[in-house]
Amino acid sequence: MNLHQIVSGAIGRVNPFINATLLRSTGYTIGADGSQAPSYAAPVPAAVQVQALSSDELKQVEGLNVQGNKQGIYLNGNWNGAVRVNRAGGDLIVIDQGPAAGTYLVVTVLENWPDWTKVAVVLQNV
Repeated sequence: MNLHQIVSGAIGRVNPFINATLLRSTGYTIGADGSQAPSYAAPVPAAVQVQALSSDELKQVEGLNVQGNKQGIYLNGNWNGAVRVNRAGGDLIVIDQGPAAGTYLVVTVLENWPDWTKVAVVLQNV
């Protein structure tokens, strides 16, 4: 049962969904000079909801030694942070409009359910 889908209409009246582009990490490629460059699957459009992190979530992210503008994002589907064993460096979420506009790196998954995910993200300087 997708509980987020059930309550999203009511939550969306207070905190509307915004359009974003999701880029799932596929690992990295190695250039001729030996440098690594992250690689991503084809962009996927999605509606996301940006929220502040709770104090407990902030403590969890601080334990990762992540600094910068941190947010929580709810989205449908199953998304990941860094999974080194799979050579995945973290998915990207690109928001093009509004006060939350920017490119965000998924640093950890806070909640992962079969139909939706809450991730902690940090704004990237790109």
